[in-house]
Amino acid sequence: MSSFFDSDSPTNVAEYSVSELSGSIKRTIEQTFEHVRVRGEISGYRGPHSSGHAYFSLKDDRARIDAVIWKSAFARLKFRPEEGMEVIATGRITTFPGSSKYQIVIESLEPAGAGALMALIEERKRKFAAEGLFDAARKKPLPFMPRVIGVVTSPTGAVIRDILHRIADRFPVHVIVWPVRVQGDGAGDEVAAAIQGFNALEPGGPALRPDVLIVARGGGSLEDLWCFNDEAVVRAAAASGIPLISAVGHETDWTLIDYAADQRAPTPTGAAEMAVPVKAELEAQIASLGARLKGAVTRQMDHRRHGLRALARALPSLDQLLALPRRRFDEASAGLGRGLEMNTANKRRSFERTAAHLRPELIGTRIADRRQRVSELVNRAERCVERQLDRRQSRVSAADASLRALPSRLVGQIHRAQDRVSGLGARGDAAIGAELRRLKGALAAQDRVLQSLSYRNVLGRGFALVRDAEGEPVKHAAAVKPGMALSLEFADGRVSAVASEDGAPSTPPAPKKRPARAVEPSKQGSLF
Repeated sequence: MSSFFDSDSPTNVAEYSVSELSGSIKRTIEQTFEHVRVRGEISGYRGPHSSGHAYFSLKDDRARIDAVIWKSAFARLKFRPEEGMEVIATGRITTFPGSSKYQIVIESLEPAGAGALMALIEERKRKFAAEGLFDAARKKPLPFMPRVIGVVTSPTGAVIRDILHRIADRFPVHVIVWPVRVQGDGAGDEVAAAIQGFNALEPGGPALRPDVLIVARGGGSLEDLWCFNDEAVVRAAAASGIPLISAVGHETDWTLIDYAADQRAPTPTGAAEMAVPVKAELEAQIASLGARLKGAVTRQMDHRRHGLRALARALPSLDQLLALPRRRFDEASAGLGRGLEMNTANKRRSFERTAAHLRPELIGTRIADRRQRVSELVNRAERCVERQLDRRQSRVSAADASLRALPSRLVGQIHRAQDRVSGLGARGDAAIGAELRRLKGALAAQDRVLQSLSYRNVLGRGFALVRDAEGEPVKHAAAVKPGMALSLEFADGRVSAVASEDGAPSTPPAPKKRPARAVEPSKQGSLF
């Protein structure tokens, strides 16, 4: 009899493999929890994976469950999940047999009540404010009279019709509409892209660049306006180089784009009123300013006219203005004759002083000095040429004597050199002769100048030069005293005379003629 422990215990429990058990659990869970709504706080959210799926967890104070949002469902979400956000997730529970885990596959996601959305808005508001996106210094003033207005809104709603109608009533300008979705999935990205697209337009390009932007939407719930709290929309509005007006919702509705915009309008119609002035009011203001300007110009002209008349009465008459210049002119004209006479007398005295220094004896002395210098230079040149010729001739003779025994070729070169020396000597003689002829012509010209300035030419025309006993010329009759010995020089000689009392000079006996002094021939030789 076998023992109790050695015998197999029969049982009626079915055996399952691990895969069968995991698959059974998966089917049971998915059938039981096919559609659930779970409320919890997002934990471990790091954004979408590179595949487009998002993986995170939902937790409360006692438990945690893994969650996944597939790429197709993530694109349909109305808002993006954020770490620590309390949400209500709708989806189904499934398991992952490979690791014995279960998770919720989320198909839709919504905030857990308005309080959670407001808390999220406040958190984003504090974040953007810390970055300086809401600073007043960043806000730009709106242009007074824009030429082009860009509107970012839905093209099918009543908002765009209200804006266009209000602009047409106040001041018709060119309006460009960038159609976007203002609610639902992807609306925030479209609004941000529209703002960036308007700013990317080049001024003066083919597409008109707006002078002001209006981002508008009608009223709605907090969820309907949620896309205007999107981070991309807020950053695009803060970075816009074009002044931007936010007109989202009604006056009581506030979104984060209202803080980032340059101006916030209570309604879309109010944004149109902010963008353009009233044309009729401007025309009335211009008419009023024109009337005021016309009246001011008229009063100014009257004031200037009265002032001009007062100044005209204070001005002196034409006779008074011209009296003093006329008197100075008369005095100047009266003294013009005397001044001309004095100027002529001064010029005459200056000429006489200059002529007194220009004597024939001085010119003759200079000519004699030049003639003597030329003679010395000629003699020196002749002696230099003679010495040079002697030196060259002695060198040639010595060279001829020493080279008689050289070959005929060297003898021919020597003869050619001798011919060249002879030619140079002839050219030197010709140059010396030309220079002597030039100096002779210059000397003759100076001699003619001397003869033209000599007083003897005047004596040849019948005049006489009166000299006193010392041989000085007598220039005035008052200098002649009775009995004074005088000498009268004519062109052909001199005659002695004695002044009588009645002024008639007595003729003394002719003086003895001095024997002519023989002119010694010059030892130097004649230059000519």
